[in-house]
Order: sequence, then C-alpha cells, then structure tokens
Amino acid sequence: MNEMSRVTAISTYAVADGIAILTIDSPPVNALGHAVRVALEAGLRRAVADADAHGIVIHCAGRTFFAGADISEFGKPLQQPDLNAVFDLIEASTKPVVAAIHGTALGGGMELALACHYRVATSSAKLGLPEVSLGLLPGAGGTQRVPRLVGIEKALTLIVGGRPIGATKALADGLIDRIVEGDLLPGAILYAQQLIARGEPLRRVRDLAVDLDATATREALERFRATHKRDLQGFKAPGLILQAIEAAATLTFDEGLAREWALFEELVDSQESIAQRHLFFAERTAGKIPIERGVQPLTVERVAVIGAGTMGTGIAMVFLNAGYPVFLVDKAGDAAERGAARIHKTFGDLADKGRISPEEGMRRVGLLRIGSSLEDAVSGADLVVEAIFESMALKQAIFKEIDAVAKAGAILASNTSFLDLDEIAAVTARPDQVIGLHFFAPANIMRLLEVVRGARTSDAVIATGMSLGRRLGKVAVLSGVCDGFIANRVMKPRMEAAEALVLEGPTPSEIDRAMNRYGFAMGPFQMFDLVGLDVIGWDRDNSAGRTVQEVLCEMGRWGQKKNGGYYDYDEQRRAAPSPVAEQVIREFAARANVPQQAFDDAQIVERLLYPVVNEGAKVVEEGIALRASDVDIALATGYGWPVWTGGPMCWADRIGLPRIVDSLDAMIGPDSVSPLLRRLAAEGGRLTS
Repeated sequence: MNEMSRVTAISTYAVADGIAILTIDSPPVNALGHAVRVALEAGLRRAVADADAHGIVIHCAGRTFFAGADISEFGKPLQQPDLNAVFDLIEASTKPVVAAIHGTALGGGMELALACHYRVATSSAKLGLPEVSLGLLPGAGGTQRVPRLVGIEKALTLIVGGRPIGATKALADGLIDRIVEGDLLPGAILYAQQLIARGEPLRRVRDLAVDLDATATREALERFRATHKRDLQGFKAPGLILQAIEAAATLTFDEGLAREWALFEELVDSQESIAQRHLFFAERTAGKIPIERGVQPLTVERVAVIGAGTMGTGIAMVFLNAGYPVFLVDKAGDAAERGAARIHKTFGDLADKGRISPEEGMRRVGLLRIGSSLEDAVSGADLVVEAIFESMALKQAIFKEIDAVAKAGAILASNTSFLDLDEIAAVTARPDQVIGLHFFAPANIMRLLEVVRGARTSDAVIATGMSLGRRLGKVAVLSGVCDGFIANRVMKPRMEAAEALVLEGPTPSEIDRAMNRYGFAMGPFQMFDLVGLDVIGWDRDNSAGRTVQEVLCEMGRWGQKKNGGYYDYDEQRRAAPSPVAEQVIREFAARANVPQQAFDDAQIVERLLYPVVNEGAKVVEEGIALRASDVDIALATGYGWPVWTGGPMCWADRIGLPRIVDSLDAMIGPDSVSPLLRRLAAEGGRLTS
C-alpha cells in the first residue's frame, strides 16, 4: 500500500495493489452530512483521476459503514453536493467501485452502497432502509434501485417494512455480492482485483430492469395494501413509498428519481413525519439525565425476580432475552414452577414461529433457576426486582426481607405501578440503592421502562437503571416519584373523562370508536374489558353501586373473562354493544340527573385527550418528567399513543395551546389547568421547545 494521505479532515486516501481506498472517519456513525459528502466527492474525483488506481473501495473507519443521512439537515436548505451528485460520480466512474460494508448500512448509507457497482459485507453487517419509521421514504434512489436489484415484492417488504436485514439474507436476495470472512478491507480489495481480472462489467443498478411490468406491479401493490391495511392506517409515508416503487416500474430511472424526490419533499413537510421525527429524537433525548459527571453504571451480572405471576415471569423473560442469569422465586406453592412453564412455552412458541432458533430458546431457558427460598434467590444477585401484588404493606414487608439477605451493593428494585417508592425504600437500610423499574405489561413485549428515582436513590443506581433499559431493548425514561409516575398518571385523566362522558350520552362503543379513529388500538372501555373491571380499582368488600363500574362488577360483568362488561362477548371474545351495560349507564345517568346530548368524534377527542395534555404539562412542571418529549415517548411506547401524532405534547403544540387552555377552562375549570400550560399559551410558547 502506498502512503496514506488525507483528503479532508475526516477522510484518507491510499492505493493498495492497484485499488484506491477511500476511507471516511466521521464518528460516531459516519452519518452522510455535508462534510462527509464533500469528502466522498473529493476522494472519488482523486481516485478516478489516479492512473495507479484501477478500482475503488469505499470504506468506513469506526464501528459502522454509513449509518444513514444526517437527520439534523432535514427541513433545511440542502448544501451541495447532495447524495445524488455523489452517486452520479460513482456510477460515472470508469473503474469498478466496491462498497465495503460493516456494522450497519442504513438509509442513505445503503443507498450509497446501491449506487456502487458492487457490494461486499461482513457476516455481521445489517442493511436496511428504515426511513418509514421517521415518516419518510428513501430520497436518494432507494425506491428506484432496490426494485431493480431484488424485485418489486422484496422491495415492498424492505422499504415499507423498514426493518434491516442481515448480510446472509442480503446476499440471498441480491442486495450484496459477497460476504467477506475475516478482515473486511483486504477482502474488499481482493474482490475488486478479481472483478478487474475477470473483466466484469461496471454494473450500474440504475440500468437494470424491474422484474415486473407496470400491470403486474400495480397488482402487487394492491395485494400489499390489502394485506397490510391495518398496519398502514394513520401513516402517510407507506402510501407514498408505494407510489415511488410504482414509479420504478412505470417511469425511466431519472423520471423515477424525480418522482421519488417530490414525494420525499411532501413527506418532510408533513405533520406525520414531523411527529415521527420528534419521537425519534425524544427516544434518544430520554437517555440524557441529570447525574454527576463521571458516574458509571454498576455491574449487573445476576438477577433475582421476586414473584412468579404474570408480571414477574414477563420481567424474567426480559432479562433472559438479554442474556442475564435469572433466579425466579415465589413463596406460594408451585407458583415458580408454573411461571417457569409459561417461560418455556413462550420461548417454544417463538422458536416454532421462527422468531428465534430452538438452540437460542434452550440457551435462554438454561439461564433460568426457580425456587421458593427468598434467601437462595437474593443472596447472590446484583439486582433484585420485586414484582408482587400492588400493596404497600406487602411490598414493605418483602423489601425488609430482601434487605436482610441481599449482598452489599446489590440494587433493590420495585416494579410498582403507582405506589410511593420512597415509602418502600424507607424500610430498608439502603434507600440509596432502591430504585423503581416499572415495566409495562406484557413486560417481554412492551418497550417502555420507567426508571423511578427515589429521594435518596444514588446517581450510580440511576445510571445503572438507564443503562439496563438500553441493554434490555427498552426505552428507558427517568421519572420522579408520584402516584402513577409518568405514563399511568398522565393517562389516568383519559379514563376518568371517559367514565364521566359516557353518562352524558355517548355509548362506550361511540367513545371507543372516536379513540380508534384518532389512532389508538383500543379505546378506554375496550381496555377496561380486556384488563378486567374487577382489577381496575374495584373494592368488592366496599362496593355499593356508587359508579357504573361498581354496578357492572356487582352484576358479575367483569369484562371479557366473564363474557360481558361494557360490551358483550361471544365464545371467540368478539365484542358487540351491550344493551345491558347501556341500560345500566342510562339509569345511572338518570338517577344522577346528568343531561344527555350527542357528541361527534372531535368533541369526544377533546374531552378525553385535552385533560391528558394538561396532566402531562403538570408532570413536567413538577419535575416528575424531565421534559415534555419524555412524556411523549413514554405514552407512545407504554400506551400505544399513535406515533404519527408525536405524543400528547407534540400533538398539543400542533393543535395550539391557547385553544386547549380555553377548552380546559370550560371543561375542568381554570383552577385545574396547569400553570405551565397556561403560561406557554399566553406567551406563544410550545411544550416541546
């Protein structure tokens, strides 16, 4: 190799055995921002002009190939060269250009690789076009080149689905040309030399034909729309991606590029994409927490989970999935055995569906121990997670026992949903090592993890909780101590508003329908019936028909499990409006002298969701949530708040805070409106600023 020289501050150039090597080093992920594009352009021009270079390898230093575009540039005037200008240089090269891929080639990074004549990758590399998750489409030829390389139907799955694929599948599908075993760069150089020796053509993806004609493409698109109708509902980007892919089959390449860019610009300015990008940044911002500089997470190698009920077994699976040895303990009879059986079945089902290999399922199961002795489970654990019944007395009693047998330095965590963590910590001799780890049910599926900081929880323990969340594949959001923490507290007003509104005229199905049309998978009454009316705050010993819920519970209408709650259910648990429940509601309303009136969907949305915005502003004002975006990401990942709205706070900014405050004044009274919300409305401010 000749001496390496610097092209720009973030790129180097060298020639080895007749192959030019252009290396980009722009930490942390070599995002394709302006400086990187300038470096690529300069390096490519030098390589094309270099008489000693007969081929070119584009390579990245650090942990990854180009991981995507620089999202911070979206919505701003684009500085030249843009990606298409760089791609034009690659495709016009008279020397074969090989992309050497490691880590991830995502978004613009994958589009750059597609513009190269050939692509090689390490076996661990992943490739994908995930723009759809930001409410966007690939804007640098991805929707035009992928169909030409892998076909229309595989392109639909890759681009509309947005999930990256591994190198093995990428090779099988034709996205890459070779997997390099061993060192990537020497392998890429060797491959380029072999291409030259064999006289292989400069294969430009843009010149390949799409596998389907225009008619067959449209038929494939219609099948895809029909099959994925529910998944695409509410999102704008998938529909425009389908239009761009159709252009690949019906227009010339350059016309398709122009169509793709027009659709991309439409999405960049759309409310849906703005909302989805807000949540993208919210998820990353949530990890920025106020702790002392230099504090590092503690080491966690072994975990004990106390309580083998539904929640405890779900939490155990979360840790097993991440490779932690787990001791699941429950004092109640054979509860631990039943919990282990559920875990075995879940992993077996995942293997049967092809989600994991049978070997991986067995590996995870092999990390599990069970028993009924608290001391056996806790004494060797670095982290103890309590997941027992939601009772302060019970939790305090179990924490006293845990504190007595846990080793020094062990973190004691509660999965409490509503209870005061400081009261729980107070019964231990180590309140600085007590933390809340509130998983959302089902714990092994839901992404949200609320990391609850007590008054005396140490910074090191907080850092550990947040770090654990990331390792467990969760979205970790830091919360202060209050009733319900962030997500449950902020969503509680929706439940209360629904229970009040149903007395004023709308039926449960009308209220749920308005929430479904807004974008929630379930409305409040559908959720009540699913969870069970008997477990949502019903005290059977003191029940006296004071609310509709109490009356229904006293009638034995506990929801789906009893074939009746707010809805009636058949043997397949299909819901139908219940004349019985509606009669109970109307009779209750009559006794309470509640006036009846009709409400449209927009009015129902206001009544149920404006109070959520108000409560979200309060938790920010009180410091329970660090920022409004934490509220948004918590509700999007914990309660299924529709992501194309950006969460309640982002949505409120779009609706207009003055309008919301005026409605809340009439709805709940001026004294109940968040002072922060009122101040921002008066100043023209935004919750998410």
